Amino acid sequence: MIATRLLIVLLAGMAMAAVTTYQSEIAEWRGVREAALKADGGWLTVAGLFWLHEGANPFGKDASSDIALPDGPAQAGVFELHNGKVTVTLDGATREVVHDSAADVVKVGRLSLFTIKRGDRFGIRLKDPDSQYRHEFHGIEYFPASEPYRVTAKFVSEPRKIPILNILGQTEDSECPGYAVFHLHGKELRLYPIIEEPGDKQLFYIFRDQTTGKETYGAGRFLYSDLPKDGEVVLDFNKAYNPPCAFTPYATCPLPPKENHLAVRVEAGEKKYGH
Repeated sequence: MIATRLLIVLLAGMAMAAVTTYQSEIAEWRGVREAALKADGGWLTVAGLFWLHEGANPFGKDASSDIALPDGPAQAGVFELHNGKVTVTLDGATREVVHDSAADVVKVGRLSLFTIKRGDRFGIRLKDPDSQYRHEFHGIEYFPASEPYRVTAKFVSEPRKIPILNILGQTEDSECPGYAVFHLHGKELRLYPIIEEPGDKQLFYIFRDQTTGKETYGAGRFLYSDLPKDGEVVLDFNKAYNPPCAFTPYATCPLPPKENHLAVRVEAGEKKYGH
């Protein structure tokens, strides 16, 4: 009898330790997530987006500039767009600017300017460490971490392209390596991930569920998993998070494809945040 009681106590302790460890993992993940948002160069610093027109696009603090900035000289320089090529003239020097490169930055005062390309459009993304979105950030609200929302899914390899619509109304075919099959709330469900860049070591899922637009952000949420191992992937919905568009109006977020509309409530991960 004593041995049985000791075994029960031991098993209960092990179960409690496992729960505590998992809760600690989620708490740590949330801390890293919020720190990245608030960091210099994080999404909360994105304070402007200016679409370039063909030819010269002057930028500076002068309000009449095509790209009017909150810091720096009145006439800081010029971005030029010619036949799909962007150059910048700054401090008397002209150079080509690589689009969608975090390393290719144009500095003006406290500001950082980056070139992006969406479909056939080129734009300048402005990051400002003094952004109002950073100053007004009030933290993220979450559903309580719940281990049943960490599911092991069967991964079915079925490579194809799926169209992904963004908030600009543009559609881009993205590489989809297959789909994950799993069960939640007694239902068999599927999620179709995409590969963002060749050689990526994670799969990217854009999904919505029956909390979307209610408790969670109206444009859906994001989730990553590791690549399939032994025909399986782990989907931890406690790590489902809001897209950048929840924190700044100057992001160009992708929207969930129709395949990823889940007919269940996923009461896990981040709740909605309004900017």
